[in-house]
Amino acid sequence: MSDATLHATDQNPDDFAVQIADQVESFLVAVMEIAKGDEPESAVPFLLLEVSQLLLAGGRLGAHEDIVPDERYEPDPGPEPDVDELRENLSRLLDPIDVYSEVFDPYEPRKAPVPARISDDLTDVITDLRHGMAHYRAGRTTEALWWWQFSYFSNWGSTASATLRALQSVLAHVRLNQPLAELDGLDTDQAMGDDTLEIEAGRVMVEEIAEPLGLRPAK
Repeated sequence: MSDATLHATDQNPDDFAVQIADQVESFLVAVMEIAKGDEPESAVPFLLLEVSQLLLAGGRLGAHEDIVPDERYEPDPGPEPDVDELRENLSRLLDPIDVYSEVFDPYEPRKAPVPARISDDLTDVITDLRHGMAHYRAGRTTEALWWWQFSYFSNWGSTASATLRALQSVLAHVRLNQPLAELDGLDTDQAMGDDTLEIEAGRVMVEEIAEPLGLRPAK
C-alpha cells in the first residue's frame, strides 16, 4: 500500500484499520508541520490538540482485543528515519517549557518524579508510529495494527499521556494566570527527590506564550 493509495476511495472509511491509520498519519503530518516553527505562538495549543486526538486512537487500540500478527516474526520494515533534526527543532520551539516532571508509573508507591522533555517524548512517539506506518503502507495491515497496539502499551501510550499532561499544564497556567516558577537549571540529567514533588518543570513567560495567544494584553 503506497502513499498514493493510503486513502484510496475503495477503502471503507468505517474500517478500524483505516481509521487508526488516518489518525496516526494525521498526527505525523501535523507534528512535522508544527516543528517547522512557522507559527511558534500556536505550537503548544496545536500540540495539545494533536496529542489528544492521537490518544483517542490509542484508547481504541487499548480497548481492542489482542491483535495477532499474520507472521511469527515481524517483517523488516526497513531503516528507521532519523529524528534528530525533528527533536532539535521541537526543543528550540518549546524552550523554555520543554522540560517537565513525570512520574513514570503512578501505581508504584513513593516513586520519585523524573525530568523529561516534550521534544524527546514526541520524537519517541513518532518513531513508534512510523514503524507501524511502514507496515501499513506495505500492505501489512494486521502487522501495523499489532505494532501500534503493542507499542501503545509498551511505550508510546504512556509517553504521549505524559506529554499531554505537560502541555495541558502549560496552557492551564497561562489561562488561569498562574505563572510557572523558574526551575533554576533543572535538566534531564538531574535526579529529583521527594522534596521536589511540587516543582513544575519549565517556565512560561507571559511575553512568550500568553500575549501571542491573546490571553493577556501586552504591557
